[in-house]
Amino acid sequence: MNRPGTIDRPLTNDPQKQAPMTTSTSEPKGSATPDFTTTGANASRQNRTHEMQLMPEALARAHMHERMREAEAERQAMRLIAARRMQRRAERVSMRARRALAMAVMQ
Repeated sequence: MNRPGTIDRPLTNDPQKQAPMTTSTSEPKGSATPDFTTTGANASRQNRTHEMQLMPEALARAHMHERMREAEAERQAMRLIAARRMQRRAERVSMRARRALAMAVMQ
């Protein structure tokens, strides 16, 4: 339909020469009611597409959160092992000091 003067192809591109828009008398002036609403399958399809696009990000975020939790647990275990090692070393040094003191007192 390439008839001149249709909505898709106005007769002229000059806004002053085009037909003026008429306002509805049933609506108050300045109301911003949409001409149509997109509900139903189209809106749910758009939401589903958006959610599906965000799924890899959410999966990667969950994976990285799990890896960070594992790394923190491993660091905590390593700190515990080091603390126990230092405690045993301190106990051995303490026992040596007691023996040296006892030997000094005995002589």
